[in-house]
Parts: sequence; C-alpha cells; structure tokens
Amino acid sequence: MFIDSVKVQLIAGKGGNGCVSFRREYRVPKGGPDGGRGGDGGHIYLVSDPNLNTLAFFRFHPINKARKGAQGEGSNRRGKKGQDLYLRVPVGTVVKEASTGRILHDFLKPGEIYLAARGGRGGRGNASFATSTHQVPREFEKGQPGEEIEIILELKLIADVGLVGYPNAGKSTLISRISAARPVIADYPFTTLIPTLGVVDVGENESLVVADIPGLIEGAHEGHGLGIQFLRHIERTKILVHLIDVSPLTGRDPVRDYEVIQNELKAFNPDLVARKQIIAANKIDLLDGNKQERLTAVRRLARREKKPFVAISAARGDGLSELVGLLARMLKEEKEEKSEKD
Repeated sequence: MFIDSVKVQLIAGKGGNGCVSFRREYRVPKGGPDGGRGGDGGHIYLVSDPNLNTLAFFRFHPINKARKGAQGEGSNRRGKKGQDLYLRVPVGTVVKEASTGRILHDFLKPGEIYLAARGGRGGRGNASFATSTHQVPREFEKGQPGEEIEIILELKLIADVGLVGYPNAGKSTLISRISAARPVIADYPFTTLIPTLGVVDVGENESLVVADIPGLIEGAHEGHGLGIQFLRHIERTKILVHLIDVSPLTGRDPVRDYEVIQNELKAFNPDLVARKQIIAANKIDLLDGNKQERLTAVRRLARREKKPFVAISAARGDGLSELVGLLARMLKEEKEEKSEKD
C-alpha cells in the first residue's frame, strides 16, 4: 500500500506531578520537606529511515502519544522521565503544520532526527518551596502538559530523473528496460497506480535514480485522473524526460499531448517547466512509412523548444543507450553547475 500524504496528531508526554512529603526517621525530629520533582514527559521524534518507502503506518496510527513522566517521590527522589517516542518516516518526507501549511522539516538524508513535540516539564515537589520562613511547605506543582500538534506528512520521492507523459506513453516499459524495476505493464490506461523508482547503472561506480510518475491527463493539477496526488513527486527531480507516444494508435496529436502535460506541470509548480527536460518520442517501432510525419512533428517541437530530442522504442530497445547516456551527461553537468555555485 502506497500512502504519500497523511494527517497525524502528536501528543507529547505530560510531566509528572511534584510530591508532597516530609522526612520521617527515627530520632530525626522535624526532618523537613523532602518531596521530589516529577519526571519530564516523553518527547516525540521523527526519524528518516531509508528502508521505508511509504507512510502507511500513519494511516492506521493517526494519533501518537509519548509516555508521561512519573510522579515525584519522598526522599527528594525525582520521578522517572517518560519514554521518548521515535516514529520512522521515509527519506523525502516533508513535515508541515496542518493549520498553516508551514514547512517544519524536510527529511533529505537517512538518519535525520527531528523533535516534533516536546514533553512537558515535571512539577516541583514541596522540597523546592522550603525557605527559612516557610519550613513546612505543602505546595507542589502539577506537571506541565506535553506539546500537542497536528501535522501533515507528505512524501516526495527523491530521484534524479522523472518520467512524465500521458497514460500508456510507455513510461513503465521504459523504466523496466533501463533498470531492475518491474512495474505493472498493460495496454490500458493508469496501469501504474503508484510511483516506481528504478536504479540505472551508467558506469562502473555510477548510477542514477529514475522515477516513473503515474500518467497525467488534462486537469491533473485539479485532481483529474490520478491528479495532484503524484505531481508532488516530480518536484525533487533534477531532469524530466517527457515521453510522447508517436504511434498512430492513440488517435491524439503528439504535439498537443506535450502541450497539455507542460500546462499541467506549470499549473502545479511553475518551476517545473523551467527544469531541464528531454523530449523522447516513443513507440517508433509502430510507425510505418506513411506515419513518419508524427515523429517529424515531435522532432520539430523539440527544436522549437530548444530541448534535447531522442527517438526510442522502449519495447524493442531502440535508442535506449542514447537516452541513458544523455541523462548521465546532463546530470554530470548539473552537479558541476551546482558545485560552481557553492
């Protein structure tokens, strides 16, 4: 089950109450107050775990509470601190405040720890209130409540390359041919219901991560089709491969397909259309001599848009090595540009 957005309530532990106690020992008259402080409540931490790829746990655990601190005891013994609660989230999770949408933390690396809710302080016992003029205090403090916060956890896959395009454009077939990923492949729309990650080897010690984003259609940014729920996964990618089905079987204009998807990306996040893109014309094996104008139209489109163009057949394997090589070069240039800026 792939869950990539969930609302969660976090309740940190309440601090323990302070103790009212007086020292009573044989041959020790008027021993005085010795009530200890209550223990602090447990904190709630979020920890990024590279072995997780979904937020499904929180669907069944929308409310998470840390343990409360123990009450203080006599002989100035402090109550035991409440046990902290550690909740694991996938790398790429964004933590947002539910009421405002403000980003609280963004997990970009494995092993990151974020204090999401702080436990309440334990209350003081009566020993803390003793003074020279107030030698028999019976006051104590109650423990403070822990922080209670409602957050939204939103998973955005971290990949170098994102594959975008209409349903059945061949994205799943492509990622299955260039990586070890094995997504569902069929001849009907929306066979990919969750994003798929594939690792592509481009050298002896080099690789790149490709994300197959479920098919977009017109109105996706408004929730049509699989809609906005998967558009967020494109935001972290460095390069987009715009896969266009040039076969005559679709009955659609391939240039129009490109324009529709570009408009959806722009409506969701204007920065996406400014990202580096490759236009890949797929299913060239289905073009006969009379249908080459569809491929020519997409090639002209790429020239007009000033974007790299590759003609491929994901099913037959044509042009795949050229596409992977181009991706490797563009990612290398991206890293060099970033290092120069830094």
